[in-house]
Amino acid sequence: MNVPIGASVIIICALLVVASSFGSAFAEVRAQHDGSDPASEETVSLKDKIGQMILVGFLGNTSDRKGFRRVRDQMEAGEIGGVLYLGRNLKDRKTVRQMNAVLKDAAPTHLPPLIAIDQEGGKVQRLKRYHGFPDTPSAKRMARRYTPEKAETAYGTLAEGLADWGFTLNLGPVVDVDVHRRNPIIGRLGRSYSSDPERVAAYGAAFVSAHRDHGILTALKHFPGHGSSRTDSHKGAVDISRTWSADELVPFRQLIAENKVDLIMTAHVINRALEETHKNRPMSLSETALVEILRSDLGFTGVIISDDIQMDAIRRNFALEDAVLKAVHAQTDILLFANDKRPDPDIPEKVAGILLDAAEDDPLLVDKINAAYERILALKSRLKQLQPRLSTSTGTVSPLPAITPGDHLCALSPAQ
Repeated sequence: MNVPIGASVIIICALLVVASSFGSAFAEVRAQHDGSDPASEETVSLKDKIGQMILVGFLGNTSDRKGFRRVRDQMEAGEIGGVLYLGRNLKDRKTVRQMNAVLKDAAPTHLPPLIAIDQEGGKVQRLKRYHGFPDTPSAKRMARRYTPEKAETAYGTLAEGLADWGFTLNLGPVVDVDVHRRNPIIGRLGRSYSSDPERVAAYGAAFVSAHRDHGILTALKHFPGHGSSRTDSHKGAVDISRTWSADELVPFRQLIAENKVDLIMTAHVINRALEETHKNRPMSLSETALVEILRSDLGFTGVIISDDIQMDAIRRNFALEDAVLKAVHAQTDILLFANDKRPDPDIPEKVAGILLDAAEDDPLLVDKINAAYERILALKSRLKQLQPRLSTSTGTVSPLPAITPGDHLCALSPAQ
């Protein structure tokens, strides 16, 4: 049968449209089936992937301050994947909610920002009663006075408040075992639940479950254990080689097995019991600790986040370039820069430059960055799916008695 040329053109165009529609539908079905996302394709630049690996602190406590506008612009440009709130950033509920709404609007839809805060309870809680936020007991007091079930109820109040204020990540629970009770940064501050690692795991699970119920991610810390240290890694090198024991891995191992882990934060501690080759390398930069033990032995496939890379344990002993490259080679996915004592708003650009320059001649580093991005992408896909039960009130009331005067005060400086 002879078909006029004009009709042939129409038929061909129609077929192309149908084929295109079928292809789009197939891609959509495939994405729904395997959980893939357009952002995981090779079209995403290495620079954008690196941006998701950077989480920073900032200056300013209102949305019109220069420091906040800077991180908003960095979020919008894909130069950072999240922010950290310190005490200096907190004014009141209305202001924080507004800032967090701006950050969420600035981030790509498929990559919601990690809006993080340290809200453990006791002496480490950034949001306090004078901000209009309920107090939470310290880990030590929680475990002494309440069952894990009661603790989960209390942590539910905490998590509900964080969700209501617009946060998406709480940097807790501390699952360090209380090995040395005069430890200046863990034991002495009541940040450990117990000297019994099984008990630590039980209360850590309660913390995680309560936060998940309200759509908040959590980060177990500080791998592979900071509870036996005699000194503070905020102030310099910490060596736990002779005081650490394998029992300190138990909470991490157990919670990983129970699927009670979103992220794991590393410790800037030297531990020659684990790192025999590079004896002065902290666990946060150690491939032995993070790849061989955490990834392989303990089976953790999720996101690893560093403790603040600007802490003196790192800053005084490693150049920025050295620390960044070692951390990423050790399969750290998110690099945390609190910008606390020496704020540097240009840190995202510096870190991206370090990694991009090194990646030109290091295909293994490119593989590490790609793998980190995929893990972050999976984490943020889960974050999108979480349905937090937001509070409609101006604040939440803790089901537990108020803690003793002064016990809620953070041990760090007011600015932190």
